[in-house]
Amino acid sequence: MRTRTDTAHDTEELGGRLARSRPPAADGSLAVLYLSGELGAGKTTFARGFLRALGVTEEVRSPTYTLLELYPAGELTAVHLDLYRVRDAAELEALGLREWARSGHLWLIEWPERGGSRLPPADLTLTFSVSASGHDIEVRAGSPLGESWLARAHGARRAGGESDAAGGGAPA
Repeated sequence: MRTRTDTAHDTEELGGRLARSRPPAADGSLAVLYLSGELGAGKTTFARGFLRALGVTEEVRSPTYTLLELYPAGELTAVHLDLYRVRDAAELEALGLREWARSGHLWLIEWPERGGSRLPPADLTLTFSVSASGHDIEVRAGSPLGESWLARAHGARRAGGESDAAGGGAPA
């Protein structure tokens, strides 16, 4: 799925739509989303919209300096990671990530390429890029859960009469 967002609001809306499309099977397993892209491409903005749709009411900031933020969302715990400042994937051991690599947890990982093989595989990979007309976002499934998630997101978008683009954008 490819989409273009014109504003930060559109990017947050895309995050919310994807969160609301989470398949029921995701409740009983670890769900992992990789958020890749250059600085300023909308990764944290997407995460904010996603977390808000899960019911998180506290302020959502980029965990660039803390590397990790936990957000309780009902029966689910969302783990928001920003690995931009990680120089070596071995640094992840000190974060105790294994504690959150279990059912009932959902991971949003910014800069996953810096985590190497120390991260669980992605169910969905979102690639963000900046263009002259907004942000281009590609979403790819990496697992059966991810494929189900994308199918639900696509169905919800069609049922709502929306195009492949969030907000006022056009399909990329």
